[in-house]
Amino acid sequence: MEKSFSEWKKRCLSKSDLSKKGNVDEDIVHLVSLLNSYEEYFTTSSCSGRITVIDTAPESCVVQKKNLVWLFVSHMKCTFDDVMSALDSSCGSAVLKFEPFVLHVQCRTLEDARLMAVRCTHSLEVPLSHQGKLLVSHEYVHFLIGIANKKMEENLRRIERFYQSIQTTVMKNKHQTLLDKEKKLATKKNKSIVRQKLGHQTDDCHNNEGSSIIEMDEDLHLAKCFSSVL
Repeated sequence: MEKSFSEWKKRCLSKSDLSKKGNVDEDIVHLVSLLNSYEEYFTTSSCSGRITVIDTAPESCVVQKKNLVWLFVSHMKCTFDDVMSALDSSCGSAVLKFEPFVLHVQCRTLEDARLMAVRCTHSLEVPLSHQGKLLVSHEYVHFLIGIANKKMEENLRRIERFYQSIQTTVMKNKHQTLLDKEKKLATKKNKSIVRQKLGHQTDDCHNNEGSSIIEMDEDLHLAKCFSSVL
């Protein structure tokens, strides 16, 4: 199991990055590197969080990935001009979205996976236009951009908190595992010493011109016979 996981990890990390960007986002590089440095984990994909304006093709009544047009993508805070420029290119239903950081992590064991349990609802999704026509005021667009940027700031803080948490948790877990191993070795050593002592005691009983235990039994038998005669 351990060998197959290590080989799988090596193969995956040696592959080329197939994302559109082609590399890990700058704000999450240190977290990805940290996880991949531990033998229990490796990352398969990641995103540091992003603000996007996405357009749905007019003929599509259901939001599907193949019918989406990415009008704007940023892994940092955005401006009013960024969003309005993107909306100028919309011919369908445009949506402003904020998505928090995402990590897909493979774990060696179920216990390791429990350490990676992360849940986040820190997102935003608001429709801005329909059939290329802006549905809200510029003032409201300013308001939404302010919210999205604040969420991005909080997102970066959460990345740092998660980074620190992983360091603390994994090191604590490794320390506990080491203590458990030392405890098992000490217990095993103590049992071995007890068996050796018991072995020496047994040898002493049988090496004094016959068994002292047998002699004791014979003495008790003679004492009972003598008592019955009296």
